Amino acid sequence: MKKEKKNEQETKGKFALPARNVYLLLIGLVVIALGFVLLAGGGSDDPGVFTGQALFSFRRMVIAPLLICGGFVFEIIAIMHVKKDKGNERV
Repeated sequence: MKKEKKNEQETKGKFALPARNVYLLLIGLVVIALGFVLLAGGGSDDPGVFTGQALFSFRRMVIAPLLICGGFVFEIIAIMHVKKDKGNERV
């Protein structure tokens, strides 16, 4: 009975992820946000004029999607990352 209460008290104040994983998650979110910022913009002032060069630029078609997809992959890695230490027990 006492052992169960002690375990409840130990886990009550702890976060699900270690601090390092949270920092990695924040880095991943910044990368995803940067990808969306690079994807935005390029509108025309005159709606009757179509400029394919601004719309289909290398930045929008290649760099931004790679950053977004890479950010999501980095998020998965950040969540699953376990530090290799002696006695490391993640339950």
